[in-house]
This record gives sequence, C-alpha cells and structure tokens, in this order.
Amino acid sequence: MQKTILISITTAILLSGCTSLTRQEEMQLQHLKAQGVTVDKPVGNYEKPASVAGAAALNILPGFGNFYLGSGNAAESSHWLYGLLNLLTWPISIVWAIPEAGIDANSINKREMIYYYTYDKYGKKELEEAGIKLD
Repeated sequence: MQKTILISITTAILLSGCTSLTRQEEMQLQHLKAQGVTVDKPVGNYEKPASVAGAAALNILPGFGNFYLGSGNAAESSHWLYGLLNLLTWPISIVWAIPEAGIDANSINKREMIYYYTYDKYGKKELEEAGIKLD
C-alpha cells in the first residue's frame, strides 16, 4: 500500500508541471512592461481571465483549482489532467497543488494579456490609443 502511494505521489510530481510562457511570450511581456503595461496595470478594458487567489483556494479541495483553470475563459486543457492527479493523490497533493494553481493562473493571465494586446483588434486599438507600439 505504501509503495503504491509513493509511486502515485512521485508520478504526480513528475507529471505536474506548471504552465509556463514561451521565450517569445516572455520577450513580449518584457516589452509591455517597459511600456508600463502589466497584468495588474493593463491599458483599456483587459480583464484577467483567471483568479490567482481563487485557483489556489479551490485546490484545497482535490483538483478543483485545476478544474477551474481547465474550464475558464483561458482554458488550459492540461489542467484537467493535473486536477485528476491532484484528486488521486489528495490530501498530500495540497502541498504542491495550492501554489501550482496560483502560479499557473498568473501565467495564464500573462499569456492572455499578451494575446489580447498582440492579436485582438480591440487590444491593439487600446494600445494605439495609449500611444504604445508593439514591435
């Protein structure tokens, strides 16, 4: 029984990677920051699609924060698997699941902000009206 639990925990830790930004997204984020645009201080009508505190708090329950991230406005399909792994390894999964959900929600918000200002016509217009140009 203990061996099965240990294998399950090890598998969950190895498979549960945080959502991260690509190098291109990191560069775009740095450019936006240099212009004074951040997730906490956006230009125009941009709204964060994921609540960082909400995702972390929901992961006190087994996998609920991951299910929230997997089904929200900026749905990340991999979070359904993370939620299932956290559910299977609960209650020990609380140790990594709470901070992971908060970090992932923040990364999702950054990715969506980059997309909004780079590709969305309304986001591009808001940046232009604020006198900010993306290269």
